[in-house]
Amino acid sequence: MASRLFAPLQLGPVSLANRILVAPMCQYSAEDGNATHWHTVHLGSLAISGAGLLCLEATGVSAEGRITYGCLGLYSDANEAALAGVLAHLRAVAPVPLAIQLSHAGRKASSRAPWDGGSLIPAEQGGWTPLAPSALPLRTDEAAPRAMTASDIDQVVEDFAKAAVRARRLGLDAIELHMAHGYLMHQFLSPIANRREDEYGGSLENRMRLPLRVFDAVREACGSGMALGIRLSATDWVDGGWDPQQSVVLCRELDRRGCDFFHISSGGLSPAQKITVGPGYQVHLAETIKQEVKAPVIAVGMITEPAQAESIIANGQADAIAMARGMLANPRWPWQAALALDGKVNAPKQYWRSLPAGASRVFGNIDTGQR
Repeated sequence: MASRLFAPLQLGPVSLANRILVAPMCQYSAEDGNATHWHTVHLGSLAISGAGLLCLEATGVSAEGRITYGCLGLYSDANEAALAGVLAHLRAVAPVPLAIQLSHAGRKASSRAPWDGGSLIPAEQGGWTPLAPSALPLRTDEAAPRAMTASDIDQVVEDFAKAAVRARRLGLDAIELHMAHGYLMHQFLSPIANRREDEYGGSLENRMRLPLRVFDAVREACGSGMALGIRLSATDWVDGGWDPQQSVVLCRELDRRGCDFFHISSGGLSPAQKITVGPGYQVHLAETIKQEVKAPVIAVGMITEPAQAESIIANGQADAIAMARGMLANPRWPWQAALALDGKVNAPKQYWRSLPAGASRVFGNIDTGQR
């Protein structure tokens, strides 16, 4: 039987050669939001991985919406120009469709890079005051963010739309809106972080209002030629927080509005989260959403073995799988999965001879010899 993992997949207007996606991974290596040489090298290695889609890291829609000073941005002409240079290199060497994850960090903004501890940088130490739905800090030992005004909320919606216009100008194939891992839109969704008493807080309908406004604004800005999807934390893993039942309501509404894909993760909102981590520990969340929506659903989280990935697709738990750290450790994972599952991948001719004798079938019927 033909491998389901290596079957093509359609995300809205975008055709994928297989169902392996490279998940967005922050690199904390930008300068003033501008992509650098590091991004060219890092993304270049992933672009030739044979994956069906490569998604760029969380990219701030405003300077204050970045997680760290080193995070990518798409809020200025300089950001756009720097990223255009990187994309030109990627397109010169690989045909993989390219997506970008647009994000606002909310109360997780103004942070140090992980290798510097990852904690909040106070304004008096060179940071800035983060924005959030409510003036509730992520950790009790950190300063509180500033609760957003109605004007702040309108500005965030506009910032997402403007970044989407830039993404469209750059010729990117897809946009993923970041509604996961404790960043701004997730903060609005979760009653743990959102204690507002206006039309953006309280009821589920109100807490969903900003994410839905952002989705609608980005859809209008990027037009029908780009795929538009979301990454969602389907649960906070905290009692009384955001949970799978509320996630189903949100995803149904986004599906009705034309969401092209749902990338289902979890957690990241509260230090009180209790997660039992193990292989495929989030797949059941993707399966829950898949049962409720028409658009493709992507599973992610410790999916590291080809047979495991194949089983998830074949059993109908998800339509695709995404890999992050596993792909960093082994950017040729799709080649090895193709060997294991009798699939085929797109890979540069310069690397064809890297496979063992008789394994060239994953690249088609070719001669891997060297004179």
